[in-house]
Amino acid sequence: MYFVTYSHNMEERGNLEIAPNLVLGVPRVANRYLANWTELEYGVTGWWTSEFYLEGQKTFHDSTILTGLRWENRFRPLADEHWINPVIYVEFEDISDADKAIKEVVGFDSRGDLIGANSELRTVRNHEIETKLILGSNHRGWNISGNFIAEKNLANEPWEFGYAVGASRPLRLAASSQDCHLCRENFTAGMELYGGLGTWNQTTLHGTSHYAAPVVAWDAGKGVTLRVSPTFGLNGNSIPYLLRVGLSYEIPRFDRQLRRWFR
Repeated sequence: MYFVTYSHNMEERGNLEIAPNLVLGVPRVANRYLANWTELEYGVTGWWTSEFYLEGQKTFHDSTILTGLRWENRFRPLADEHWINPVIYVEFEDISDADKAIKEVVGFDSRGDLIGANSELRTVRNHEIETKLILGSNHRGWNISGNFIAEKNLANEPWEFGYAVGASRPLRLAASSQDCHLCRENFTAGMELYGGLGTWNQTTLHGTSHYAAPVVAWDAGKGVTLRVSPTFGLNGNSIPYLLRVGLSYEIPRFDRQLRRWFR
């Protein structure tokens, strides 16, 4: 459902989800850009989901480049549904300074990080480990999720911290008796807030950037989901406006299809 906040819901075992996501950024201190990250998410087991990302961006009046890749793993230690459900998240990133997807906000990330030509920014590579404590709950149709983020640049940099929180609910819980794609139960609306919390040496809200983003998702059927999220910067350190659009396609029991192909 969300673009930045993670819920405790995992990919079902054997399922593969393919999801391209676009981000239109209007930083004002630099040229507008269109960033992309494409996800391949696979349910390894019921308690382990693994995901691979490939990222790139097009900066207007500049160039189009690949910016890096990520490998993410999420582990859910408690199998059954509880009042609060924890998930442990670990990710390795190989990302250049030209990355503009803004999949998370940590430390003192700001719109000033986007200043510079792609030819200069792409030369700086960042090898990072990102961890998250994901807490989620489903109650009376509502999903409420919170993430605490800790990210470490392996080039002897201090830990950077961030947060993301989200809440969402289908527009109608009960399924309609009619077979339709535009019924209210196929739409989910929500809101997410996220931002930076400084570093290990200086944990603070001062000088950090923060965002508010309403989100709408439409389940179009046959495994296809469309998400849209206009995003607004909440202070002078933030990018004033982002527009996120995501399309996902889920292939159920992809593991069985693979076995049939190679039989």
